[in-house]
Amino acid sequence: MIDRQLRGVTERIHEVCKRSGRDSKEIRFILVTKEVDLNKIKSAYDLGVRDFGENRVQHLIAKQGELPKDIKWHFIGSLQTNKVKSLIGQVTLIHSCDRVELAKEIEKQAAKQGQTVDILVQVNTSGEATKHGFDPGNIKQAVLEIAAFSHLKLRGLMTVGPNTQDQEKIRRSFRALRNLRDQLQKEFQHCDWRYLSMGMSSDFEIAIEEGANLLRIGSAVFGPRP
Repeated sequence: MIDRQLRGVTERIHEVCKRSGRDSKEIRFILVTKEVDLNKIKSAYDLGVRDFGENRVQHLIAKQGELPKDIKWHFIGSLQTNKVKSLIGQVTLIHSCDRVELAKEIEKQAAKQGQTVDILVQVNTSGEATKHGFDPGNIKQAVLEIAAFSHLKLRGLMTVGPNTQDQEKIRRSFRALRNLRDQLQKEFQHCDWRYLSMGMSSDFEIAIEEGANLLRIGSAVFGPRP
């Protein structure tokens, strides 16, 4: 089943890229392993997937110990400052840096361990109170502070689309992130703005049309969560 689902997602990515004049080689997807059992993750790994994402630090560390060492783990959930220490050196990319206080803690723990950590700044482009992330209107000051840290490497922006069936609202949210990235790129040219992490199983095609190059896909491959 995972073979078929994975092939289906890959075909959909190719189709939307063709339609929107993008090169599908620019698009990476991360398979989200939240509440997914190890056998399913191993099946995806055996089919060639190497990028996996987890929402909780303890689950990421536990799964990491049971799975092949060449997996590139991404942290995509809300991160508490007291869990940062455990994550340093364990992940390829933290997608969800949503406050300056958290960036300071990542910098502090990375410095202690002699590591450099790649992060994305999470922005709340939907305006929903349930979503984490910087307000788009306040982000420049935050980027100024975060970009000054010597053990953090800013790699781009992340957002979670609005919880709605209204495709135009979803599109506006993703377009806002891309426009924000374009503005920040002009003002902070020394930073690396390569990644736009947006789009999940229900809305990744819209995200690709609006410029996403990192997708976070779970149920479209692994099926509904228990």
